[in-house]
Amino acid sequence: MRHVIYHIFAPAIMPALFFRIATIPVEVLGCRTKGLIALSIAFISGLAALGTAFVSAKGRKRGDPSAIWWVGSSIILALPVIALLILA
Repeated sequence: MRHVIYHIFAPAIMPALFFRIATIPVEVLGCRTKGLIALSIAFISGLAALGTAFVSAKGRKRGDPSAIWWVGSSIILALPVIALLILA
């Protein structure tokens, strides 16, 4: 259960936050503010995805069985970056 919380639910906060900002009407935050917030969330999530991918690669190299959880975290954290590229 600990792996699910740390590697699935915790990284899922970033895509949920990104999509929540993306669905807020422009009248609430303004176009510029909304875009900058979404961009910063996607940037931070992308950096975290690169970090978890690096940890996963090190773990797979050593034969660590929990490295697959890090791959899942990387995929989840890459979702806002992919969504930003599609929406932009």
